[in-house]
Amino acid sequence: MSELRVQGLRKAFDDHPVLHGVDLTVSRGTLFALLGPSGSGKTTLLRLLCGFERADGGIIEIDGRRVDGPGSFVPTEHRRIGYVPQEGALFPHLSVAENIVFGLPRGERRAHHRVAELLALVGLPLDYAQRAPQQLSGGQQQRVALARALAPSPGLILLDEPFSSLDAALRIETRKAVAGALAQTGTTAVLVTHDQAEALSLGQQVAVLWNGRLVQNASAEEIYRRPATRELASFVGDAVLLRGIADGNFASCALGRLPLSSPVEEGAVDVMIRPEQIRLAAETSPASREAVVIDVGFNGRDALVTLRLKHAEECTVVACVPGFRAPRIDEQVHLSVEGDAVAYRLSRDS
Repeated sequence: MSELRVQGLRKAFDDHPVLHGVDLTVSRGTLFALLGPSGSGKTTLLRLLCGFERADGGIIEIDGRRVDGPGSFVPTEHRRIGYVPQEGALFPHLSVAENIVFGLPRGERRAHHRVAELLALVGLPLDYAQRAPQQLSGGQQQRVALARALAPSPGLILLDEPFSSLDAALRIETRKAVAGALAQTGTTAVLVTHDQAEALSLGQQVAVLWNGRLVQNASAEEIYRRPATRELASFVGDAVLLRGIADGNFASCALGRLPLSSPVEEGAVDVMIRPEQIRLAAETSPASREAVVIDVGFNGRDALVTLRLKHAEECTVVACVPGFRAPRIDEQVHLSVEGDAVAYRLSRDS
């Protein structure tokens, strides 16, 4: 396992800046999730880590060894990294076993070195070794791709949107298998994804890349509960944003006077809460607000309920409730908020 350190990393294509001084450190044995929307620079950063591209500035170090920086550049094949692409990219003319050992020295390839061990590690039976890749499901192919990446015992594994082509049920199953294999080997891994649920559920550490800049690097819980910007709040899950006035540890908005997770200077703010923090009740309470249900999006185990506040006709909010408690359209309810809110100062132009 290796530690990854990136400092001041910059990259541009045709004078168009893509990465702006990215700094990050990934500790040994950590599954690090790099999250960001399309065009944020995630793929470019991954290509720099792999050595497929050379940085314009800054340094990359793997386990204390500089692999890219002023006056130094280590080619991909000498970086001791494993790479798992989006589609697995297995060779169709080779068996599963031959795919797994493809990057090993000739003698180890002939002996199918560690094939049984690696198949077991990624949760596949030994009799899959002689199958062709096209005889496997998409999730099984991704597991074989991981086994191939782990075969040379790399210090670092890079995973590029490895579950994006799988259906929902298979994606969850494959995620668990991949995370379990990485944990068992203690391999340091960087997972690049635009899928918020994937990043939050898998990443022991999560960083968000936004327009080529790292805007937040924290635990999954911190990223979700206290996102650094209002834009990030809306990107990482559903967010209810309401105009309000901050006063130290509290902010007043259409849903009442709410406690803040961090104090904010007095003044105009956007108040952010998550839909699951909004509670619906049939009866009023001292802190509740009356509302009418105008839409219900039923998802099975939960439902997203759109409500119009009675005392603020132009104000609508979205609540997430258990599916069996989904109200009916036009039903009158009372809203209250559980937990802390986050406040973002408004600029003078807002």
